[in-house]
Amino acid sequence: MSGHGLGRPFAFLWSSTALSNLADGVLKVGAPLLAVSMTRSPTLVSLVGAAATLPWLLLALPAGAVADRADRRRIMAGAGAVRAVALAVAALLAASGTLDLWVLLAAVLAAGVAEVFADTSAQAVLPMTVPASQLTRANGRVSSAQQIGNEFAGAPVAGLLVGLLPAAVFGAPALLYAAAAALLLGMRGTYRATRNTPPGSAPAGSTTPDSSPAANTTPHDSPAGGTTPDSSPAANTTPGSGPARNTTPDGSPAASGPGRRTLGRASGRAPSGPLLREIGEALRFLLAHRVLRSLAITAGLLNLANSAYFAVFVLWAVGDGSAIGLPPEGYGLMMTAFAAGAVLGSLLAERIAGIFGEFRALTSCWLASSLLLLVPVVAPSPWALYPTAVLWGVCGAAANVLVISTRQRLIPPELLGRVNSAYRLVGMGGMPLGAALGGVVAEFAGLPAVLLGSIGVCLLGVGLVRHALADRISRPLTSSAALPDITRSL
Repeated sequence: MSGHGLGRPFAFLWSSTALSNLADGVLKVGAPLLAVSMTRSPTLVSLVGAAATLPWLLLALPAGAVADRADRRRIMAGAGAVRAVALAVAALLAASGTLDLWVLLAAVLAAGVAEVFADTSAQAVLPMTVPASQLTRANGRVSSAQQIGNEFAGAPVAGLLVGLLPAAVFGAPALLYAAAAALLLGMRGTYRATRNTPPGSAPAGSTTPDSSPAANTTPHDSPAGGTTPDSSPAANTTPGSGPARNTTPDGSPAASGPGRRTLGRASGRAPSGPLLREIGEALRFLLAHRVLRSLAITAGLLNLANSAYFAVFVLWAVGDGSAIGLPPEGYGLMMTAFAAGAVLGSLLAERIAGIFGEFRALTSCWLASSLLLLVPVVAPSPWALYPTAVLWGVCGAAANVLVISTRQRLIPPELLGRVNSAYRLVGMGGMPLGAALGGVVAEFAGLPAVLLGSIGVCLLGVGLVRHALADRISRPLTSSAALPDITRSL
């Protein structure tokens, strides 16, 4: 896989993403393994995961605002440099024998803070590198690179390094992050969002029935859904072209094409003003936009339920007294099967959307994922679990690619970083709560109650989004008719 066919800027972005995610995979597995070698306290070991995820809860919204103010490529490169330096220092301390748990936690926390800014900007910069009609394809390639780096390559490399040279658990990711930052230099041009509406005009997202919040903008970004090529609200231009006012085949206004690489030099103004005001603008846009709001709420319900399900699933699946009876290595094989399915789903998302339509494809993937959660409950067998894990990966990754691409088309570029971060906060904020609820409910009501209850919540979420967006079932989510799905209250 590569950026072949999607242009030079995307090729550099994809290569940088692949290296960064390989570093993520090594650090994600290696840091807890190092912590276990320092302490046997479950509470202290769990702090490693908390240090990695806490920055998302605290900094997601500010990171989105920064991504809409500054050059997104430079933010990514700077974040990569910060991670490289922080982990290089930790590697030197580990090599000298002076690394302790608190230094490890500080290194993971610093990497986590930088990750929030890097990932938020990455989702916002991708639509500035490819034509909008290629967003689903591009997101699929990025998603597959993430799965390969995080799951296939990163975990075994981390296990090997912990045994051979513990300092390399930090040193190897430091080198990878530095190389990823250097690759971004190949993306020439300015990647700064601009607001092309004149001062004093209606705020972004406030539209008239015949206008689109994407009009006069460049293609939007964010890791999620996709659309078919003929439903894109962005310009039909080729990489390197200048700003153009085209229309898509369905007649919707198109954004400027990949001349978006020169966004910062385009006429217009970048978002400015107090940070809290800009964050509030993004939250109002998300809440007022019917399609985005419905997708975010559904994603929140699905993530909450899946977090509860998989927080206790290991107890259902692993051990002599479990329902499935897998050995620990069998559980690892299940995760490998899941990752293989996720890579396949990432690459098939564009074709699935083209055959069935974006909304049918998205909700069908969500529905299939939810129903597949029943398989290990009603057929607790390894031979049923492994193919089910592959299908979990296919459906989950395809849905993720589709919803990210949809957001990228619907969100104006000057709001893309902020609205994406707000969306992810709504969609992912319930995950820690779901995991905690899963453990508590299992303690008092048993594992089947958690598993079946989680499936029920998933099906409820899918039903809600199908009801809320019933008029979109046979039409593209990002057609001209969908773009004005935002109230005038902004």
